[in-house]
Order: sequence, then C-alpha cells, then structure tokens
Amino acid sequence: MLFDWHGTLVDTHDAMFSAMEDMLPQLEDLGLVEHLLPEDDCNNADDARLVRYIRIFRRLHPRILAERRVSRTDIFNAIFGDNRQAKSIAHHAYNQCYRKYFGQVKPFQEGVYQYVRACRDLGIKLVVATNRNREFLNTELETLEDGRWRELFDATICADDVVHYKPDPEVLVSGTRKLGLQPGADIWYVGDGYTDMVTANNAGVTPVFYNGAAWEHHRIESWFRKHDRPTLIIESFEQLMDELAAFPEGTFKRPVDEVRPPAFPPPKPPEPRQEPDWHPAAAKLIRPEVILFDWHATLVDTLDAMYHAVDDMLPEFRELGLMDRMLEPEDSKTPEDAKLVAYVREFSQLHPKVMADRKISRTDIFEVLFGDDEDAKAVAHKAFNRHYRNHYGNVSAFEPRVSQMLDGLRQLGIQVGVITNRDREFFEHELAAVEGTGWQHLFDTEVCGDDTPLRKPHPDQLILATENLKYPVGPSVWYVGDSTTDIIAAKRAGMTGVFFNGALWDLPWLQNIFPGTHRHPHKPDVVVNDFSEFWALVLACEVGPP
Repeated sequence: MLFDWHGTLVDTHDAMFSAMEDMLPQLEDLGLVEHLLPEDDCNNADDARLVRYIRIFRRLHPRILAERRVSRTDIFNAIFGDNRQAKSIAHHAYNQCYRKYFGQVKPFQEGVYQYVRACRDLGIKLVVATNRNREFLNTELETLEDGRWRELFDATICADDVVHYKPDPEVLVSGTRKLGLQPGADIWYVGDGYTDMVTANNAGVTPVFYNGAAWEHHRIESWFRKHDRPTLIIESFEQLMDELAAFPEGTFKRPVDEVRPPAFPPPKPPEPRQEPDWHPAAAKLIRPEVILFDWHATLVDTLDAMYHAVDDMLPEFRELGLMDRMLEPEDSKTPEDAKLVAYVREFSQLHPKVMADRKISRTDIFEVLFGDDEDAKAVAHKAFNRHYRNHYGNVSAFEPRVSQMLDGLRQLGIQVGVITNRDREFFEHELAAVEGTGWQHLFDTEVCGDDTPLRKPHPDQLILATENLKYPVGPSVWYVGDSTTDIIAAKRAGMTGVFFNGALWDLPWLQNIFPGTHRHPHKPDVVVNDFSEFWALVLACEVGPP
C-alpha cells in the first residue's frame, strides 16, 4: 500500500500555505506568468477561477486559504497543466520557500499512526510516495511524534528521487519496484488529491481517494474524467479498515479485527467560508439605463505598473511635504488603515502585506493616507503620474470575455461609460492597447481623473459622465467598481453602487470596509464576484426607472 504524505497521513498546511504565499509573488520574476493556462484550457470552472485570481493577484484564492483543502501539487497542475518545465520551476521555487517553514507537521487525523501500524501488522508492505523533497520528508519523519513513524514504512520515494513530479507515474512505479513488485490492482495508492488519483491510474495501481478534507461527493465526481476516477472513496482511516476487513479470511497475515485499533473519529470538515450577504439574488435594483465602470482592477488589470509606480513615489513623500499631512493613525477608518498609515510614515513604503495582497488601488491608498486633504491627494496623484509614466503600457482584460459583456450591454440598449482616476494620457493609451485592438468602440463616454477638479471619491466624474450622455442622475445609473472609493462616489452621486469583488474579500472584511456607521455610511447596493454574476444581475432586473 502506497500513501501520499501531506493531506493524507499528515497535516503540514501551516508550512505549505506559508511557503505558497511567499512563492506566488515571484511568478513574474520566474517567468511563469506567461505559462499560466488559458482559462478555456482549464480542467473545470474552479481551476479557471484560480488561474484568473493568481494571474492578477499573485496569491491563492481566499477560498483555498480558508478551506485549506488542496495541495501545492494540485495547485501547480491546475494552473500550469501539462507544462512540465513550468511546474519544475514552480516546485523548485516552492522548495526554497518551504525551507523556512517545514517541520510544522502533525497527524492528519486522530489515530493515523495506529491505523497505519495495523496495516503493517496485517503484513501489508507500506511506502510513502510524495512530491516532497527528501530533506523535508526525512526531517518530518524524524520530528513527527518523536520519530515513532520511521519504523512504519518499508520504503519512501520523494520528488528528488525521480525525474518527474506527479501526475507522472514514475514516483509510484519506483515505489513498487523498491519492494521488488510490479504495479497492479493489488497495489493501492491512498491520496487526498485529484493529482494523486490521476497518478495512480497512470501507474496502473488501485486509486483510493482519502476524503479527509470532507469534499462534497458531487464535487469529487465533477473533477474526474472516466479513466481518472478513484476505485474507492474513503472518509477516514476507520473506513479503510472496513474495506480491508471485507477481503476473504486468510488474505492477510492476521485477521483485520485482531489488529485494528479502537475507532477514532473522522477528520472535522473545514469551517465554511462566509460569503458576502449583499448577494445579487437578494438585491432589489432598478433596471439600469446607464452603466458606468471603473477601469483598473474592474475591467482591466494594470496592477503591476500601478504598484511599481506607488513603490517609486513613496520615498519622495518627505521631499514633497506629504509626510506631515498624513492622517494620524487614530483618525483612520479601520485598524488596518491605521497600520498602513503608521507603516508608510515610518518606512516610506507600502506594508509587505499590501504588496502581497495586491487588492487596494492607489486611489484607496491615498484616501487612507490623507483622508479629506484634497491638496495633499492632488500632490500625491501628480507624483504618482510622473512615476506611472515609467511603467504603464501593459494592460489586459480583468476576465476573459469582458469586451463581449460590454458589447452585450450595448445591444440591450444600455449606455456604457468608463470612469477612472487615471489621467487621460495613460487611459487613452491603455484603452487603445487592451486585447491588441482596443476597446474605444465599447464606450459611449469616458471620464478621466484630470477631466474634473476633484477625483473619486467625489462624485464629479460620475456626474460629468451622465451629463455627457444627457441622462439624469438616479438609481437607474449604475456605477461598478472594485474599491471603497468607487462606492462612496456612486452613493454621493445618488447612483446604484455595484461593488465588483474581483479580489474576493469575504463577508467579515466587506463589513469592515463598509461599516455603515455615521462617519462611514456608504455601502454597496449589491456585491458581485465576477462578470458572469453581474450579467445575470442585469438580466434579472425587471423594474424600470420611474
């Protein structure tokens, strides 16, 4: 019997996710961004969303971090597909990061040692076959429960013992041959991931899916093509004992009931992620006649250039006279805002977590730092523009088929506009460059940051857009944006505020940034996580403007 290691026998989630969060921001430097799978080539919709999220934010999807149910091997296979070279580079970079964290290891479920010991007492040969490097596995075997696991296994096979990572069958074939055996149905591979089951089928051994992460069975079934499916799905190691007990008497060296331990409880399922409660299904909105969109991080991705420019300008704050004009931390909206103000004041750079998360726009950064000081924000925007000039140019659609969605809105008779705090010099270049052909034909009006005296969160730009369209301000004008600044501008203008949650903030965070207090009253009318939800929302609105 061959076992996967992480997620099956042991839990090393703390170390693994820490290493992944360190590694993913390096994708650009590693030359791996261009090797991310096109979303249309992904195995399923979940994988496509993961690729999109990593491409834009260079970190793991919040649901993955909350549920902690997938391995780095499954992640790399999902985002790079069959590209062995890209996966090899990613695994190598991961190992460099994992070296800082490994050693944080514990049994995956209560009683795992006793159950594996029982398998050994039955006369079953046991092998660990893992994508982990040997330096990590050996250390974890030495430290786990004072080293008592070392005597359980007849052999171990690690990623650096073979040429190719799973799902290549080499690691399993090598494991069976170490025992002097050949792959066949009488050899089981017990693993917790999609990749494990594909690997087992590729190797010609019996795939046994250990559902310690408590996936819903319909989710598991949706992952696999017919030839990749597991032969067995077990919810716990107690169920593994039941499967072994079903074999005829005399199959094993001793009766199963003689060696099996007292029953231990199965693993606990993860806490469910809290989704935003401003859900499209619950929102009662006026049908839109005009829809205005934010540009950056809503319709398009220009995060790389934006963060480079912010990083370049912050060290100039003292010279620009901005250091003394920042808010006092106690005047900030949230404790997180106060920490950002204090960090910029002390180090003249963004907090590393802000850089890693890539979820906040420069407009929101300036709002956090300067509050209502319009003169200070004007100086900051001017300095940003000077540095942005050195970086701008690369622009891509935030999601696939955004342009088709915009065209579809126009075919419904809805007027479409774009509002951006970006200066026209930059916006017009990006508008002409996106998707190679440009999107100029998709908008009835465009308003940029230098078209009005005051930028968002003031409503001036939104009001100018409706004047350009000769349409009155009201709830039948929707403004769609990804930041608190966008929602404040929409509500101040008297429009319907649609928060585009492309960063996939969870409910506690949304409640944190939209507290609905006397001082910070503005909240979105609805929250959408992607443009498929937004399109469905538009089509579902039946009540027209008064």
